[in-house]
Amino acid sequence: MSYQSSASSASVSISPIQQMVASCSGAIITSIFVTPLDVVKIRLQAQKTPFPKGKCFVYCNGLMDHICVCVNGNSRAWYKASNHFNGTVDAFIKIIRQEGIKSLWSGLPPTLVMAVPATVIYFTCYDQLCTALKARMTDHTQEAPLLAGGIARVGSATVISPLELIRTKLQSQKQSYRELTDCIRSAVEAEGWLSLWRGLGPTLLRDVPFSAMYWYNYERAKSFLCQHYNTSEPTIRISFLSGALSGSIAAIVTLPFDVVKTRRQVELGELQAKNLSCQGSTFKCMSRIVAEQGFSGLFVGFLPRLIKVAPACAIMISTYEFGKAFFASTTWRGRYNPYFTICSVTGIFTHNHFYGLQRMV
Repeated sequence: MSYQSSASSASVSISPIQQMVASCSGAIITSIFVTPLDVVKIRLQAQKTPFPKGKCFVYCNGLMDHICVCVNGNSRAWYKASNHFNGTVDAFIKIIRQEGIKSLWSGLPPTLVMAVPATVIYFTCYDQLCTALKARMTDHTQEAPLLAGGIARVGSATVISPLELIRTKLQSQKQSYRELTDCIRSAVEAEGWLSLWRGLGPTLLRDVPFSAMYWYNYERAKSFLCQHYNTSEPTIRISFLSGALSGSIAAIVTLPFDVVKTRRQVELGELQAKNLSCQGSTFKCMSRIVAEQGFSGLFVGFLPRLIKVAPACAIMISTYEFGKAFFASTTWRGRYNPYFTICSVTGIFTHNHFYGLQRMV
């Protein structure tokens, strides 16, 4: 199969289900590559400033940020105290030697339950919206990715936000599902349904501008590189470079929003873990950062964010584009079946199994 020959028609010739499978596969591959970097970062951070009981920290699997609560300080299940680390490389080596290579993906499975569906909703909605907007914005088709990216991010973040709140409560308070239901019901009765979306504001403040700029720059960079390499269709290398470049630009521009969002989410997580009411606003949080650290405080963590975002964007978009091109190839057109499509992408069946299944269906 030629990735290059089918890339241009991928978004047109494949179904939403195939787009969902492609984005799901890309999400899993991205999290596998990016999660170890964040696990090591958290371990180094905890070595410098240990996390006490009830303290929250941000865990990123390359797809989205999650607030984690330290239940018993350093004795938490996936977080183990170890020998002193002398930098990132030393941390990688010692974690693998002393705890096994699986420890580099500690805490990943619970977060994928929300991160993968959020990514699937986001990428599928973007493709569908972008195609629809381009058909209507005949004179302004270049701006379609800008609008589609922002709208798709609003949709995915709105759907996932209540689930992230529930996950934080389950983790921090060790409640049964019955107790959790009673807790959520009492919160809704006291503060209204909007309390389930508390923390959504800071997320949208960062993610919507990021997504809009990311997709706009990605489409422009992809077109530019195709012209530069004198090719009519993007290759995997072009998608990878375009994703890394556009992700880096968006990460730099939205860095102040990321600082505010992280601070605000950690504060909300710690208050929710203690069943305390959440007061204040995102604007007050930003004002407090400026008052304490000056405007430079809004740009803290520039390099770590860039190192995390650029490869995550590059891996995700290149695997997603490859997945779409795979489904759009002439080999698969006309005989699509959702069941063996999912099986083939995840590698469950071998070549012989596939043809045996095809005869069955």
